[in-house]
Amino acid sequence: MPQKCILIGASAGGLEPLREVVAQLPADLPAPVFVVMHLPANHKSYLPYILSQTGPLPALHPEDNARVEPGVIYVAPPDHHLLIDDGSVAVKRGPKENGFRPSIDALFRSAAYTYGPGAIGVVLSGALHDGTSGLWSIKRLGGIAIVQEPDQARYPSMPRSALEYVDADYKVPSKEIGALLTQLAQTQPTQKEMVGNGLEEDIRRLAIETQLAAGVNLPEKTVLELGPLTQFTCPECKGSLVGIKEGGLFRFRCHTGHGFSADALVDDLMKTIDEQLWQTIRGFQEATMLLEHIGGHLQENGGSAQADVFLAKARELNQQSSQLQKIAIEHESL
Repeated sequence: MPQKCILIGASAGGLEPLREVVAQLPADLPAPVFVVMHLPANHKSYLPYILSQTGPLPALHPEDNARVEPGVIYVAPPDHHLLIDDGSVAVKRGPKENGFRPSIDALFRSAAYTYGPGAIGVVLSGALHDGTSGLWSIKRLGGIAIVQEPDQARYPSMPRSALEYVDADYKVPSKEIGALLTQLAQTQPTQKEMVGNGLEEDIRRLAIETQLAAGVNLPEKTVLELGPLTQFTCPECKGSLVGIKEGGLFRFRCHTGHGFSADALVDDLMKTIDEQLWQTIRGFQEATMLLEHIGGHLQENGGSAQADVFLAKARELNQQSSQLQKIAIEHESL
């Protein structure tokens, strides 16, 4: 197995900087390259073809259990996590993380666990914050963290999040990253002195989370090793969430493996509330129409007193529905 590996995470606006990086990598690169880019789950990905045409290295969607070889670009297939497992590639349709599959964080963590100081993580343009937690793990185990200059990224959220929570080794424009990676890949990884408590626990956590990302069904007591049980539930499966602290980061994971940053969990909760509000509004409107229909039928058949009761209730529900709709629209701004 090569001593070093290069991990690249990209999302919105990340294709062009990714091509800039790949174009500069040499044909004799002594390290494998792993790429996760967020793409629609139901669309065919032409990214391996694009990257193969961009530079001298071959790019491909790997098969599960394929051996890792230097000088090859392994691209995560749509709707599958790309993981590294002791010299092999794991391509798994495991639980989503922050709503993503593939997940940059999942790839980065598996590389940190497998390669330690030999892992080189790169975060490129993208929205939100996928990659931050994984890059933190790479640094924690002695690897190298590289972040695209946010002001140069089309979507700076991912690079900015990484720089906020990770002590990155390099913050550079995308046009300089390829040459930097070439230089770093040709040097021997150095075993940095790990300062701080809980390193063994962090290594154990990486092993557990990599298994969860791969879809392995673990005992509940094993999942509870990740952190304390919280009072919150998973928006995906409604299971209990444990809290995980990484430096200044705090995130969550459920027993079945779904993972969330604090922001992503709030976002999913807001979406759930929004859906429930509109479902309630629809129920009120359907009840209003039914009451109006019954009231009109009673009026046509001489039951005016009964009709008045139904029509009055319809007006009351319609008024409540309007109030709920106003609340739902205001909630969307949150």
